[in-house]
Amino acid sequence: MADRSASLRVGLLIVAGVALTLGFIWFFGGRTIGHAVVYESYFTESVQGLDVGATVKYRGVTLGRVTEIGLVSSEYPLPHRTEPDPTSYRQVFVRYEVDRAQLRHMPDMETMVTLGLRARVASQGITGLTYIELDFANPLKYPARTPPWTPKDEHIPSIPSTLAEVQDAAQQVLAKLNTVDYAALSGSLTQLLQDLRTELSTGDAHQALTGILALLHTLQDSVQAADLPGLSLELRRTSRSVRSVVEGEDVKRLLAGGAQTADRLARVSAQLPALVASLQATTERVGNLSGDTQQSMVPLLRDLQATAQNLREVSEALRQAPAQVLLASPPPRAREPVR
Repeated sequence: MADRSASLRVGLLIVAGVALTLGFIWFFGGRTIGHAVVYESYFTESVQGLDVGATVKYRGVTLGRVTEIGLVSSEYPLPHRTEPDPTSYRQVFVRYEVDRAQLRHMPDMETMVTLGLRARVASQGITGLTYIELDFANPLKYPARTPPWTPKDEHIPSIPSTLAEVQDAAQQVLAKLNTVDYAALSGSLTQLLQDLRTELSTGDAHQALTGILALLHTLQDSVQAADLPGLSLELRRTSRSVRSVVEGEDVKRLLAGGAQTADRLARVSAQLPALVASLQATTERVGNLSGDTQQSMVPLLRDLQATAQNLREVSEALRQAPAQVLLASPPPRAREPVR
């Protein structure tokens, strides 16, 4: 009975060990993804730290895992040892599975690649775990290049990682610095310093500085010679005098009288329209009266003119024959009409 229980315990221990082994294999080897689609990308940079089983993420969301890493030259050998594009065969290929079930509402992969979907090697925070990151980039800056071989799986173009871009920029800066002629630059700086020292010692700059120093001394002497305290005291006295005049009773009465005068002018201005209308009415009445007077004077003037004519005739007759006028018989009577 004891032997049977010992065998049972040994059997359970073996089963547990096998289960743990399978669990470790599943954990480190990566789990199988349902609805998985295999893609591959090619990288010209080092993929140090990226291993099989590493995660594939799209903007931080895990979509799959890396299944294979290798050299392009061994995976896609060239026929007859001809190599039209040597740089392409210095690349590393990475195959990875992506769960399309999580991308079911997105367009097909070819459309997303046209829109700028790219793969790059990225590191995760402080831990430094390396993974494949899928994200959209500018398709004009990073165009999709067709490889000169036929990929075994669907191809997603790659872009350099952030670290690689920083390294490339640093290398370019170092390359430009290496092209600088430091000896000539040092000689030019030395000559510039010598010219500057000479200019400050005996040149135009020295003369200008001397003139400025003399001007400053002159200004200092003028300020010292001027009676600034007395001038300040006189200004304060003048200010107090002006303040006392402004605050005096005469100015206040003048301002008050000015205000009253302004009020009176305002009232007179308000009465001006009525006065102007009255003047216009009086002018119209005078015009009408002069017209009537002129009409009544016309017959009187005519009678005066006839009287003057008669007097002129009488005086002419007296001048020519005064006796006839005085001794002449009266004029004949007018005959009465026959009834």
